[in-house]
Amino acid sequence: MVERTRALSDVLDELEDAIQGEEIAVQEIVDRLGERSFASLMLVFSLIAVSPASAIPGITATVAVIVFILTVQMIFGRRSVWLPGLITRRRVSSGMLCKGISWLRKPLHVIERYIGKRLTFLVHRPWLFLPLGCILVLTLAMPFMELIPTSGSIASAAIALFAAGLLTRDGVLVLVSLIPLSAVPVLIWQVGFGA
Repeated sequence: MVERTRALSDVLDELEDAIQGEEIAVQEIVDRLGERSFASLMLVFSLIAVSPASAIPGITATVAVIVFILTVQMIFGRRSVWLPGLITRRRVSSGMLCKGISWLRKPLHVIERYIGKRLTFLVHRPWLFLPLGCILVLTLAMPFMELIPTSGSIASAAIALFAAGLLTRDGVLVLVSLIPLSAVPVLIWQVGFGA
């Protein structure tokens, strides 16, 4: 029996608590979740691109840049998050973000029933390099996915799956995330640019 976790809902709670005013800056999200929390930040930003907030023009490209930077830093073993000012100053509508958080709560609540600490060696080096490499490739393609409806959301969902596994130390989920992480770029290429 896997011990029940609320880690994913806790991240949404933290994000919701950070929302004040009509807009929230990326830096405020980083400050709230903690600059050492790579998994939480990767989860939040990828979930934003899965939620209705993804309707905001340019959000998929912005999320791709953020996740790319986080991934590179994770590969090189950086201990705290660094994001360029151009990204941290970017603002997101609080109303749209709240709507996205509400929309995400039910599926995350269901997912939390089935995740927990399993095969924890897979959430450590060198095992992490394979999914991180897949994410790196995926984020390079994501800005172009804005041209193909829902493809950016699908790619972000694959990244969120990995981040959820990393956050909850669920190696099984990290392993499962490899399937969409490696398949999504190929499928999107076939659908969007195939003959």
